[in-house]
Formats: sequence, C-alpha cells, structure tokens
Amino acid sequence: MPDSFPLAWPEGWKRTAPEFRRRARYGVTDSVALVELKDELRRFGATNVVISSNIALKSNGEMYANQAASIEDPGVAVYYSTSQWKDKVIACDQWTRVYHNAYAIAKTINALRAIDRAGATQILAQAFTAFGALPASAAAAPEQSWWDVLQIKEDAIKGGFVDLPMIEARYRSLAKTAHPDRNGGDDRAFKALGSALEQARRHFG
Repeated sequence: MPDSFPLAWPEGWKRTAPEFRRRARYGVTDSVALVELKDELRRFGATNVVISSNIALKSNGEMYANQAASIEDPGVAVYYSTSQWKDKVIACDQWTRVYHNAYAIAKTINALRAIDRAGATQILAQAFTAFGALPASAAAAPEQSWWDVLQIKEDAIKGGFVDLPMIEARYRSLAKTAHPDRNGGDDRAFKALGSALEQARRHFG
C-alpha cells in the first residue's frame, strides 16, 4: 500500500496545474472535512484505507490541521478496497487547501453510494474501472518504441516514407493535447512524447 506521507499520487491521474487551483466554497473546517471523509469511507464499507497527502502525521496517525495552509501541493489520494472493489483510489488536487480536496473526495464517495443505492450497477462498475490505479512510484508501464509513442508505423520509417521534419511535426501536434496544462492532458504522456522525439532524432542522426 502507498504511504500516508508524503503524497503518493496515483499513476495516470492528471494533475491540476498550481495556477488553475481555486479556493473551494465548502463551509467546513479542516477537522470536519476529515471526519466526513472517514465517515463516508466507513459507510461505503472501505477497508485498508490510506489517506495520502503532504501533511505529516501525528504519533496517533492523525493529520495535523495547522499545516494545511502552508502545503505547496494540496493534493489528496485515498486508497482503499471494499468487498466488491479491490485496490481502488480517488484523488483530488483541484482546490488550494488539502482538507477541501479531502472533502471533495468525501462528496464523491457519497455520490457513489447514491449510485449503488439506486441499483445502477453498470454505471458504478464503469466508475470503478477508472478509479483503479497504483501510486506513481509503484506502477510500471510497458515499454513502447518511439514510433509507437509518436503514432507512426514502423514500416513507414523503414521504407523511407517519413523524415525527421515530419516526425517533429507529429510530435508538436500530439504534444498540444498531451501537455499537462491542457484539459485532458497527461504529464506521463507528455514526457513520453519528449523522450520519443529525442530517440527519433538519434535514429535520424
């Protein structure tokens, strides 16, 4: 299982750029937000719970409330299992305060419980497919060739149908949508594109 401290952000989950984080309008204190999150997890039947953030823990395992305002990365990731769903995670870093992100996760779990009570099992199953993930330090993605990353056919390269300027143009096109600051972007995919471009440049000398 990931650590409670420091933050173990799940692999494949897009980060919110600091300049796009906002102040939440939740009218809850830090302690209430944490209690609400734990209560929602308990009602959901969650086990093996790890609430991961950049707030250090007290000796009893509780999070310090007075550190929340000074945390540079306010993200929160909650790892857990239930009797039906194993090794799941919900993460949030949209808000500027750690406990507001924790409260947002609590509200998300509340909504999932409502779906479960309504009997919409297919919707719930699809939601949990998205929530399955490992922390970035624990996940290992399969290696891809640079041409696969850049979505170029190997036969086209071997046949001499593409050159470096064409590959660089492909990189620029893909990088626009993969950039972490863009909606739907992904930091890991963006870095993979950069690495693939460097390999392509070495290939073409």
